[in-house]
Amino acid sequence: MDLRVLLTTFGIIFLAEMGDKTQLAAMTMAADSKKPWAVFIGASLALVAVSALGVLVGSLVGDYLPIVWVKRVAATAFIVIGVLMLLGKF
Repeated sequence: MDLRVLLTTFGIIFLAEMGDKTQLAAMTMAADSKKPWAVFIGASLALVAVSALGVLVGSLVGDYLPIVWVKRVAATAFIVIGVLMLLGKF
């Protein structure tokens, strides 16, 4: 295992998730349900599942497409989602 890749991935994902709507949803659910461990376990499993899906798709796509195109598609998707959010459609 490459420790540099592991720590870089952890840092990027940690910073990206800090303060986003997923974290706010988990805080709201924990406060509302008064069952923080159930929310923690559910949120953790959800993040693991989504990350596994992303890694799997990324590994497969990376085998067939140049990384520059993967980055372009990801950037375009972020822009489209951002515009849709601004328009209240997402």
